[in-house]
Amino acid sequence: MSDKIKYIFLTIGIAAIIVMCLTFDVSLAELYRDMQRTGIRLVAILALWGGLYAMNTMSWRVIIRGSGDCPVSFFRLLRLTVTGFALNYSTPVGLLGGEPYKILAMTPHIGGQRATSSVVLFSMMHVFSHFLFWLTSLVLYVAIEPGILLSPAAYLVIIPMALFCLAGVYFFMKGYRTGMVAKIVRILGRLPFLGKRAEKFYSARSEDLHKIDRQIAELHGQNRKSFYVSLLLEYIGRVLQCIEIFLILQVFGREASLLTFVHSFLILSFTSLFANLLFIFPLQLGGREGGFVMSSAQMGMTTEVGMFISIICRVRELFWAAIGMLFIMKEHSRKPGD
Repeated sequence: MSDKIKYIFLTIGIAAIIVMCLTFDVSLAELYRDMQRTGIRLVAILALWGGLYAMNTMSWRVIIRGSGDCPVSFFRLLRLTVTGFALNYSTPVGLLGGEPYKILAMTPHIGGQRATSSVVLFSMMHVFSHFLFWLTSLVLYVAIEPGILLSPAAYLVIIPMALFCLAGVYFFMKGYRTGMVAKIVRILGRLPFLGKRAEKFYSARSEDLHKIDRQIAELHGQNRKSFYVSLLLEYIGRVLQCIEIFLILQVFGREASLLTFVHSFLILSFTSLFANLLFIFPLQLGGREGGFVMSSAQMGMTTEVGMFISIICRVRELFWAAIGMLFIMKEHSRKPGD
């Protein structure tokens, strides 16, 4: 990857972080009080996410090794993973930041096609695990609140959500069997503004795109173990992410009980679904805050709890986004061939 491209990614990331810091919904004094109130739990939350990023890295590494050797060390993959998520947090339309960066960084080591297929497949696995997580939360919510099934209005939410999640699962399973990169590029070719460029790209790279699709399908069809290990790591990561909210709820006197963890599970699920529907905003600005407030209220908590959760989560995101930018600088300082 050229120094010019690295500087572009670094500039985009830093600019987004600065904008987010300047547009915080609370004053610095209030932010400091909230961080003090969280106390040692904030350190635990930051450390938790270090572990979650390590699990993401293991998932990606399993995918890479499913199609050959992985000459890149685990810790460099970890740096690329953290940076990739930092860029995704910081740029509009989510995956348009971190995924190209990881592909460019891995291409010199495993080739362009393997780099692209591994990154695309990891992104698919990451999103697929979200659909499974949302489905699980739907079943869990009905299990702890069976009375909701007596309300006809509840079905207006439950049925569309279930159909949406099942459609997502079907879409990704089909994509794993046949590949989906070439199809997505063809679909982009029908959109305004992007259409001509996408069609030109498809015409020039059609063979490469279909090779990438074949590599994706081969992992699912011929290396099922790698496929399911990667998916399991991603799904477990979603469940462990609930610990963040679990710790924050204890600030408000909630017991460290199974019920509190279930509430954390449901709050995270609803919020992530709501925020991902607003993927065009950097750092999912606004969507996540609203999601936390609404989902906390649904669990019988006050608006203050939802806002507090969103503030601490935003602090954590900014912390790891800054770490990701530092990792880009480290990549920039590497000598060619290192």
